[in-house]
Amino acid sequence: MNDSNERYWLCVYCGSRDGVDPRFRAAAEGLGTALAAAGFGLVYGGARVGLMGAVADAALAGGAPVHGVIPRGLSDRELAHHGLTRLDVVETMHQRKMAMIEAADAFVAMPGGFGTLEELFEVVTWGQIGWHEKPVGLLDVAGFYQPLVTCMRHMRDQGFVAETHVERIVVEAEPTPLVETLFSRVAVR
Repeated sequence: MNDSNERYWLCVYCGSRDGVDPRFRAAAEGLGTALAAAGFGLVYGGARVGLMGAVADAALAGGAPVHGVIPRGLSDRELAHHGLTRLDVVETMHQRKMAMIEAADAFVAMPGGFGTLEELFEVVTWGQIGWHEKPVGLLDVAGFYQPLVTCMRHMRDQGFVAETHVERIVVEAEPTPLVETLFSRVAVR
């Protein structure tokens, strides 16, 4: 999809576990394949386990460069992926998040836990206050993010979040349409 010489980078936030539904891992593999086919590089948390490892391995198999960023304290616990194009070991979670944000042109959150939500809402908030205009998406595998989408709409309806900020978050159930929409938004920036 990306025919120019410029490579765009998609930052993926997701779990270092597979979760209970096998569709989560299948979607991670599908996302890695789709981003590689679209010409994106992958930026992610640097682990070789869980959904993190699945998306990285699929992106690598599809020919995409993969840049992992992992804090030293998690390197052993999350089992750093040493087969990446680039692996940066940093000292803190703040350094990890900043490196990933700076390297990325767009962001996707897949199913995950508290860390995934924290990373997602940091980039959403930064976009809300004008610190970046990078697109953000949710890969809503098997309805995983429907409670969150409902909550965001509730915050909007209660006057805490502007409609434009809720609508900026692209929500798709399948990897390919999500990647295509994010790519189109990155390409026109």
